[in-house]
Amino acid sequence: MSETPEMGQEERALLDEVRWGGDGLIAAIAQDADDGTVLMVAWMNRAALLETVRSGYAVYWSRSRGRLWRKGEESGHVQQVVSLALDCDGDAVLLKVRQTGGIACHTGRRSCFYRQWDGQIWREMLPVVKDPKEFYR
Repeated sequence: MSETPEMGQEERALLDEVRWGGDGLIAAIAQDADDGTVLMVAWMNRAALLETVRSGYAVYWSRSRGRLWRKGEESGHVQQVVSLALDCDGDAVLLKVRQTGGIACHTGRRSCFYRQWDGQIWREMLPVVKDPKEFYR
């Protein structure tokens, strides 16, 4: 979705406060609104942030696909946005979300942060909730 002349003053204010990177992106952190677990980090451009606010569901910019990515568009694991916050520098947003199906990671885990450094190796700390082959084509 591109910015249109129909964009309201509130939407312009939303976008103008953000310090967009040279690539036109901002870091977007998704956090579970109920228990605070950090679920994932992704990227947003202006259109993704606008669509997120308009729809109430997380929309990101996929650098690998080169297009908007509506979280859950293939898996069904959508993120309903409860609140949106901008950090002090204006260069990252925090989305507090309700994660459908309890899976945020494309590996089938609750969180993308499932590996923890134990001093010697990165150890997998979260189990696969559901095999990704069951929800991805």
